Amino acid sequence: MDPRDRQLEETILALLARTRPGGTICPSDAARAAGSEADWRELMEAVRQAAARLVDAGEVEVTQGGRVVDLESAKGPIRIRRA
Repeated sequence: MDPRDRQLEETILALLARTRPGGTICPSDAARAAGSEADWRELMEAVRQAAARLVDAGEVEVTQGGRVVDLESAKGPIRIRRA
């Protein structure tokens, strides 16, 4: 895994650590925190991939409308929360 990938995972976990129990973050929150105002959109796919690795590790869940979804089949906006 490349250092940027690990940084994105750490960013997701750090943001979640600041939320209330059961709280969620948007992948764009992690992209903005890891990138700049100019390039955060370019990080969105990498953030989704980082979230997928964290799901596989059992650390987070991906939700839509408050329900846990499979990231591979999810279409549209998602949220990330601690598992």
